[in-house]
Amino acid sequence: MTETLNVSASASTDPKPAPPGNDAKPAKGRSLWSDAWHDLRRNPLFVISAVLIVVLLVMVAFPSLFTSASPTVGDLTHHYQGKPSYSHFFAEDWFGYDTQGRSVWARMVYGARATVLVGVLVTLFVTILGGIVGLVAGYFGGWIDSVLSRITDIFQGIPFLLGAMVVLTTFTQGNVWVVITALLFLGWTQIARVARGSVITVKQSDYVHAAKSLGASTARIMFRHIVPNAVAPVIVVATTALGGYIAAEATLSYLGIGLAEPTVSWGVDVSAGKDGLRTAPHMLISPAVMVSLTVLAFIMLGDAVRNALDPKSR
Repeated sequence: MTETLNVSASASTDPKPAPPGNDAKPAKGRSLWSDAWHDLRRNPLFVISAVLIVVLLVMVAFPSLFTSASPTVGDLTHHYQGKPSYSHFFAEDWFGYDTQGRSVWARMVYGARATVLVGVLVTLFVTILGGIVGLVAGYFGGWIDSVLSRITDIFQGIPFLLGAMVVLTTFTQGNVWVVITALLFLGWTQIARVARGSVITVKQSDYVHAAKSLGASTARIMFRHIVPNAVAPVIVVATTALGGYIAAEATLSYLGIGLAEPTVSWGVDVSAGKDGLRTAPHMLISPAVMVSLTVLAFIMLGDAVRNALDPKSR
C-alpha cells in the first residue's frame, strides 16, 4: 500500500512531457521600418505611385526603349506642327510634332532626364543641408539653436519662386546646375524645421540619456541614436517635396529663366508650346500632363510613406 502511494506521488510531481509539434520559437519583434514596409506593400496608393515612378526612372535611364526618334532633329518640310496619331503607340508621331518638326513623344521621353535629375538632386542636397542644420540646432539647443532658427526664419520669409527667380537672373545661362543652385538656395528651410523638431523629441528619450550617462561621444549619440530615430519625418517631407521641385523647375522654365534650349526638358517644351496653344494644343498639353503625373506620383508616394511611418495612423 505504501509502495503504491509513493509511486502515485512521484508520478504527480514529474513534469508533463511537452506535446509534439509545439517547438515554435517566440515571434520576433518588428522594427518601425519593417512595419512600415509591411503596410506599404498593402497600400494601393503606394503601389500605383511606385509603378509610375519606376516607369519614369526606366525612361530616364533608357530612353531608347521608348522611342527611336531624336528629340533634337526635326523636319519642317513635312512635320511642321503635325497632329498626333494616337493609334500609333510609341511611334514618332504618337503625340504629333512641334513648330520645328521634332517629335513631341521623343522630347517627352528625353525631357524626363533633365526634369527628374533636377528634382532628385535638389531633394538630395536640400535634405542633407536642412538635415544638418536641424540636427545641430535641435541637439545643442541654446544660442546655437537660436542663431540657426533665426537664419532659417529669414530664408523662409523669402517667397520660394521669387527668390529662385532672383538667383537665376544673376546667371547668364540656364542649365541644370544653375537651376539646382537656385532651388537649393531657399528650399532647405522646411527640412531644417522638421529635422529640428524631430531631433528635439528623440533627444529626450531614455536611451539617449543612458548613452550620455555611459560616456558616449557626441558624434556617436547623434549618428547612432538620434539620426536613425529622427529621420522618418524628414524622409516623408523630402519625398513629397520632390514633386514640388519638379513643378518648380517646369514653372521657372516656362517663365523663360530656368532651363533653356538646347536642353530638353518638360518645362522648356511647355514654354515653347504656349505660343501654339490654339493651333497645336498638343505641344503644350503633352509635356504638361507628364509634369502633372510625375508630381502626383511623388505626392501619392509621400502620403503613403507618411501613413506607414506615423504610429498614430495605425
